[in-house]
Amino acid sequence: MTIEILPFSKLTSTQVYDLLQLRSEVFVVEQDCVYQDIDGFDDKAYHVLFYEDKTVVAYSRILPPGAYFEELSIGRVIVKATHRKLNLGHDLMDRSILFCNANYPKAIIKISAQQYLIKFYESHGFQIDGEGYLEDGIPHIGMKLMGS
Repeated sequence: MTIEILPFSKLTSTQVYDLLQLRSEVFVVEQDCVYQDIDGFDDKAYHVLFYEDKTVVAYSRILPPGAYFEELSIGRVIVKATHRKLNLGHDLMDRSILFCNANYPKAIIKISAQQYLIKFYESHGFQIDGEGYLEDGIPHIGMKLMGS
């Protein structure tokens, strides 16, 4: 497994295509949710890419404080369906959180979590912050992790 964490300006056109393809594959097609994935925030983000050979199999997007939320944010957390039994989601969150702590010491990390993944995010130290809400027709909840 190869892991890269890059700002948008360092991504190749192939990497952009691959990450957008994976996001569309899961968030739009698999979850049957029509929404605007290309939302104008990718150029402000760091992109966490997990590769198996030359295929992106896991991905997340880290937005600095003030770019999306007031707090630092990890979003678009995704693992390719064929790789979900390999604990890559946990590895992806661990790497994303480590990057956040190294580059934004003591910053609070805020996420908008799909509610069925609450226990997953709690296992990484996140705590529920507020009430649930619908985002693109899917139940979500705000969660926060205090910086270390």
